[in-house]
Amino acid sequence: MTDLFPLATTADEQERRASVAVLPVGSFEQHGAHLPLATDTVIAATLAKAVAGAYPVLHLPPITISCSHEHAGWAGTVSISARTLHAVVTDVAASLKASGVDRLVLVNGHGGNYVLSNVVQEAAGAMALFPGVADWQAAHTAAGLRTSLDDDMHAGELETSILLHAHPHLVRPGHETADHVTDREHLLTLGLRAYTESGVVGRPSLASAAKGHVLLDTLVQRFAAVLEVLGA
Repeated sequence: MTDLFPLATTADEQERRASVAVLPVGSFEQHGAHLPLATDTVIAATLAKAVAGAYPVLHLPPITISCSHEHAGWAGTVSISARTLHAVVTDVAASLKASGVDRLVLVNGHGGNYVLSNVVQEAAGAMALFPGVADWQAAHTAAGLRTSLDDDMHAGELETSILLHAHPHLVRPGHETADHVTDREHLLTLGLRAYTESGVVGRPSLASAAKGHVLLDTLVQRFAAVLEVLGA
């Protein structure tokens, strides 16, 4: 998986002279029995790499552990506090600014990283959070996904499709029969274990590599609007 890490040299970056950096933020949490714990990190890093291949940005390595407390009922899940994630991201932004890169896009792969919205809010125009809900919805529509974004919360059609396209060797057998859709009215209080035994919320049986290809392509295209908003 080293291809997901930026391998540019300092000479490469000196020549690129990027004014915007992209920081993938993932997680290390259960994704049912068919996807790895690192799924969110893999997706965020895959998207960041694709963005860096299409736009002149500074491609940063991913943050691999974040706020996954709602998944604590499953083996392997590891979290850090929202305070720690806030501190890490703001420290990265400060370091970038000191080196002349004054704008940062957080490429978030985990929906539970709510604090990232506040980090961007506090940055007053120097940061952006990507993909947003509108970006995911546009990609969802373009790819023809049959499960709604709300129903396809975790290890479902969307995430499984992206991995089937970009990293098919990471998808284990069993997703064809792992569908589970449920309400999650009190998720933050009760955690996900109260709503799913398998850890899946969605319909991974509907996933395909073709859908994953369109999802990623659409998101990369929509990143142009983020650069425009940041004035880059």
